[in-house]
Amino acid sequence: MQILKLLLKNSFRHKLRTSLTVFGITIAILAFGLLRTVVSAWYAGVEASSATRLITRNSISIIFFLPLSYKEKIRQIPGVKNISYSCWFGGIYISEKNFIPNFAVDAKTVFELWPEFVLTDKQKNDFLHDRKACVAGRKIAEKYGWKIGDTITLRGTIFPGNWDFTLRGIYKGAYKSSDETQFFFHWDYLNESMKKTSPNRADQVGWYVVGVKNPDLAADVAAAIDKTFKNSLVETITETEKAFQQGFVSMTEAIVIAVRIVSFVVIIIIMAVMANTMAMTARERIGEYAIMKTLGFGEWHIAGLIFGESLIIAFTGCAFGIAATYPAANAFGDAMSTYFPIFNVQSETIYMDIAASLVVGLVAAVFPAWRAVKLSIADGLRRIG
Repeated sequence: MQILKLLLKNSFRHKLRTSLTVFGITIAILAFGLLRTVVSAWYAGVEASSATRLITRNSISIIFFLPLSYKEKIRQIPGVKNISYSCWFGGIYISEKNFIPNFAVDAKTVFELWPEFVLTDKQKNDFLHDRKACVAGRKIAEKYGWKIGDTITLRGTIFPGNWDFTLRGIYKGAYKSSDETQFFFHWDYLNESMKKTSPNRADQVGWYVVGVKNPDLAADVAAAIDKTFKNSLVETITETEKAFQQGFVSMTEAIVIAVRIVSFVVIIIIMAVMANTMAMTARERIGEYAIMKTLGFGEWHIAGLIFGESLIIAFTGCAFGIAATYPAANAFGDAMSTYFPIFNVQSETIYMDIAASLVVGLVAAVFPAWRAVKLSIADGLRRIG
C-alpha cells in the first residue's frame, strides 16, 4: 500500500505535465478505439451474415439482372427451403446527401428469409396488402421522423421518376448486429411500372436470396444452382451471404488497411510523447535515485518505481479514453448511421485499448529505467544542488 501511495504521489508530482500527458493518452486511446470500431463496422455485414442464406446473382456483375423465371427452377433444387428476390432501386430521398439503402423486394417472402427484421403482425399484413406500401428500419425512420402512414417519395435514378410509397411498417432488429437502416417496397409495384414504360426491363430481378435447409448443404446447393443455368443466356454465380458481403468489403480493402495503419500510428505517436515525459521525470530525479541506492535500495526496486509511475499514467489515460469512447461512438454512429448501420464498440476493441496502454507504459519506461539503474551513486550525488 505504501508503494502504491508513493507511485501515485510521484506520478502526479508535476501536475501540469502529468495532466497533459494523461490528456494526450486519453485522446490517443479514444482515437484508437474509434478507428478500430470503424474497422469492425466495415465488417459488420460480413459477421452478421446467415449461414443458411445464399445469394444468386448474374455471373457478369451484380449490376446485371436475372430473369424472374429462374425462381421456380431454383426452388426445385434439392436442399432449397425457400427463396426470395430483391432489386437495388437506388432512389434518392429529398437530396443526394440522404443516402438510404432501398430495395424492391418480394413482399411475400422477404421476412421469411430475414427473420431478424422484426415487424408486428399488423404491420406485416398491412405491408403485404398495399401495393404501394413500404417498410423502413427503426434507425432510418427515427432519423427522418417518419411515422406509420406517412407518404415517402423517392426520386428514381436507375428507374426514373418520382415514386410515392406509404409507410406501413417500421422494423426492429432482433439482434444488436441487425441492420436497422434499410428501406423495402414491393417489387411487383416496380415491375408493373416497368411493363408500361420499359417492357424490356420487366420481369427481371437483381438477385435471388436462397434459404437452405441445412448450412452443411450450402456448397452443394450453390453448385447445383450454377450448374442449372450453365451455358444459358444468363449464367449465375451463387455464394454464401458472407462471401457476397465480403466481396463488397474487399472493394474497399485499401481504405480498411489505411484506417488500421493510422490507428497504430496514433499509438506510436503517444508512445513517443509518453517516453519523453518519463525521460524528463527520470532526469529530474537522478539525485533521488542516487540517494535511494546509498540507502540500500536495489536496481530492480528503482526500475520498478519508474515502470510503476509510467503504467499509472498510461492506465489513467486509458481509463479516461475508454470512458470517452462509448459516448463518442454513439454520437458518431448516429451521425453516420446510413453508412455504418451497425456501429458498436466491441469488447475486443477495449482489450486492444488496454493492451496498447500497457505497451505504451512499458516501452516509455525502458530507457529511463535503464539509465537510472546504470547510474553510479557518485554521478547521481554530483547532480544534487
